[in-house]
Amino acid sequence: MDQVLSQQEIDKLLKAMNNGEIDQEEIEEQTNNTPKVKPYDFRRPSKLSKEYVNTLHMIFEDFSKMGTNVLSNLLRVNVTFHLASIEQISFDEFIHSIPRITLIGLFHSKLAEDDSVMKGIQMVEMNPQLCTKLVELLCGGSENSVKENQNGGIEVDEKKFTDIELAILKSVLEELGKTFQNSWKDIVEIKTFLDNVDVNPQLLQSMSPNEPVILTTFSLSIGDLKTFLNICIPYVFFEGISDKLSFRNWFDSSQKLSEDDERALQRGLDNVLVNLEARLGNAKMEVSDLLHLEVGDVVKLNCKTVDPLPTYVNGMPYYYAKPGKKDGNLAVELLDKLEGDAENE
Repeated sequence: MDQVLSQQEIDKLLKAMNNGEIDQEEIEEQTNNTPKVKPYDFRRPSKLSKEYVNTLHMIFEDFSKMGTNVLSNLLRVNVTFHLASIEQISFDEFIHSIPRITLIGLFHSKLAEDDSVMKGIQMVEMNPQLCTKLVELLCGGSENSVKENQNGGIEVDEKKFTDIELAILKSVLEELGKTFQNSWKDIVEIKTFLDNVDVNPQLLQSMSPNEPVILTTFSLSIGDLKTFLNICIPYVFFEGISDKLSFRNWFDSSQKLSEDDERALQRGLDNVLVNLEARLGNAKMEVSDLLHLEVGDVVKLNCKTVDPLPTYVNGMPYYYAKPGKKDGNLAVELLDKLEGDAENE
């Protein structure tokens, strides 16, 4: 990368565009007049095919949607979380594109099917401006309570994070790790764990400088703050699951459900809540009679006490039941399914 912008420079450019100091139409016109040439480095060829990259777009789109809900619930404010880009770069380029002091969460993942550890360390990077905002909100601050500096960015302390701040931010990283884990469930079941938190990317020795990584960047808006969050995944992470990234695996209709798939589907259905109600009967009365009802009055229904009661599941008739008591509570005993409702079963 010939030129890397710092987080403060990015924030300043975004603020200038919002204030109208930079004309977006002029930028687009200059861009359209410039020949679109994409350099290719044969020493570092692209590892992932276009089909695999499209699959990653779908995965991280899900991550951004789930991340929006997770952060909004955690911070109690509206959070906008969008996928900005996915690109392959070297680890050295990633390190030089982030601030000198920043927060990096180091994760490792395991395959759920055999509990084997997947290769590579996954990293979630949150810049100091975002960290300051998160700490401010989690400690009871308001949505727009963080001060801006002269460059238009959020005013932050250049020293390292305190232990209390790291403990607070670690909880946020753990939630993002769970979100990362859930975003892969349609491809492969994985379990993700937070190993460590680091604040100095220059001292990271988890991989060699020239190792190819997939850098996923998300745009993040919290109140008046517009910034970015990065996820860095080494290419070796995908080597064991590259066959699962193909669209043909997703939509292959010839594949049959295995016993494990059926059990997983059953477990999912077991947790679905349904509304069960038994109706004692119906009665018609005038409004004047209804208004004069008192405790102890008897209302005549349109059925006998010995008749079975129709029982409804989510408003649909399914069973006949007999009323009674169990352990001092009102209860019904299911007797038989209603006939003629096979289409609703």
